[in-house]
This record gives sequence, structure tokens and C-alpha cells, in this order.
Amino acid sequence: MTGTPTRQDVQPARIDPIRAGLLCRCPNCGRGPLYAGFLEVVDRCRACGFDFTRLNTGDGAAVFIIQIVGFPVVFGALAVEIAFAPPMWLHLLVWPALAVVGSLALMRPGKGVMIALQMRNRAAEARNDD
Repeated sequence: MTGTPTRQDVQPARIDPIRAGLLCRCPNCGRGPLYAGFLEVVDRCRACGFDFTRLNTGDGAAVFIIQIVGFPVVFGALAVEIAFAPPMWLHLLVWPALAVVGSLALMRPGKGVMIALQMRNRAAEARNDD
């Protein structure tokens, strides 16, 4: 078949969604940046033109990040308290700072993975069937 391919003919690139999400790249092509700001998703990929305006991960990434970061922080604080019994001011200085830094460090890649998995699993919001 010759001519211009229709949208039904165009298949997404075979990009590993986890890798694309962790690298904060377009899950469709793996080249364009996924974010315009810290957590603001671009409207369209600069490289392949994929439309991201229909995507909505909501608070899904934040929930997972809270659980991923919260587990070692809470149990680390508990283990340090049992083993060393440091003063309370030290706990209040160390553990909230670790929670904030860990959460901020994982938020972009976590949201990128959620977006990539939403596209891979063909969620209704991620379809580009027009």
C-alpha cells in the first residue's frame, strides 16, 4: 500500500515503558522529553508528535512513592530508635528530610512510569485513536 499512512497504520515504537518512564522520555518514541517543568507533562512530544493531553495519572504515582519511601524511613527510624535511642530532635531532623528528598527524587520517574504503563496497557485516556 502506497501513500500517506493513516493513524490506524502507525504503530507505536517498541520502547520499554519502564526504561522510558525512568528516563523521563516519551514512552511512544523514547526520544522526546516527557516533562516541560518538574511534573508538568508536555502537550505533545517534540520528536514524534504524540498527544499527551489525554493522559491523567492523577495521584497514582504519589501513592506508590509514599509507600516506597515511607517503608524504609519508618522502619529505619524504628530500628535506629531501638538500637541507639538518639534524642528526639535528631529523629525530627533526619527522617522527615529523608522522606522529602526521597519523595522528590522518585516523583518524576514514578510519574513517567505510570504514564508509560498507561500507554502500554492502552488505557482509555491514553488512546490516540482519532
